Amino acid sequence: MSTSTHEVFGAPCWVSLMTRDLAASEKFYGEVLGWEFRPTRLGESFRVALLEGTPVGGIGGIAEKLSAPVVWTPYFAVDDADETTARIRERSGTVAVGPLTFGTGRAALAADREGAVFGIWEGAAIPDWHVGRVNAPAWLELRTRQALDSAIFYGEVLDWGCGRDGCCETSFEDDHVVLRHSGHPVARIRGGALESAPDPAIRPRWHVNFRVAGLDKTVETAVSLGGTLVSRAPGEDATHATLRDPDGALFTVATTVDVDPYDPPAATA
Repeated sequence: MSTSTHEVFGAPCWVSLMTRDLAASEKFYGEVLGWEFRPTRLGESFRVALLEGTPVGGIGGIAEKLSAPVVWTPYFAVDDADETTARIRERSGTVAVGPLTFGTGRAALAADREGAVFGIWEGAAIPDWHVGRVNAPAWLELRTRQALDSAIFYGEVLDWGCGRDGCCETSFEDDHVVLRHSGHPVARIRGGALESAPDPAIRPRWHVNFRVAGLDKTVETAVSLGGTLVSRAPGEDATHATLRDPDGALFTVATTVDVDPYDPPAATA
């Protein structure tokens, strides 16, 4: 049964990697995370990643064509892509691409006021794809300067807390903002960590976190294939690590989500 973005508006509905070399990215993520890939109706430059036959995310070899950053990007469901992009611009965000028609819907790539890249999608959504469930990413986290300011921006753009049936709700918990859809946590906005960063190139960004069976093996495989270990939770029983793929995209791997998924280790920008 298909799902429409009208039913899950405001919630994360997909994650996608913009890369320069599609074949190299397929090899890397296939070996590191055990993914398989299939073509899509969007053309030869796009693939859907599958884990045990279930969609995880997408990879598009179009970063250079769009002058887009090589980054894992969350997409949020919206009712109207044109109206949403207008809201982004009105609130001093940037719309880099779109809205453009892709297959069964319309998409746009944007950045918030602090420069964090995100996407919007209007149309058919992947059935049963929910952050924190099945093989979808374990959690999403925005690392930014001011969590409340960012939450206000996204709330106004994506209709969070609007009072409509099915809308996402936010709450301020332990100095960060948690986003919930139908009571289930789907994302966190954490502020403060970038304020004192000595490198001005370090900017706010969305981090995508994937489950893995074993941390040591995952990190070892990633490094052997040209990836980089950026940070790792301390201790022999560490369950989380942040990696950078050979093309420069950051992502986090986690062996468990039994703990509160909104208390992961700090992700390095």
